[in-house]
Amino acid sequence: MAEHVSAEMVASVHSLEVSEGDHVEPGATLLVLESMKMEIPVLTECGGLVTDVKVRPGDVVQEGDVLVILG
Repeated sequence: MAEHVSAEMVASVHSLEVSEGDHVEPGATLLVLESMKMEIPVLTECGGLVTDVKVRPGDVVQEGDVLVILG
């Protein structure tokens, strides 16, 4: 079953740490968000294959927006 990793706050995407096709372990940093000049890493709770990256650096995301899908 796919896991959807979502934004927990309104922020801009600072950087991506993974690409589609990458395999990640639990606790891996998927991307970094920036809000109010603070950098916030977005971690995965479970490992898996990155099947889709829904955002790019510079994108502004809202709370609940899907950022990455793991298969």
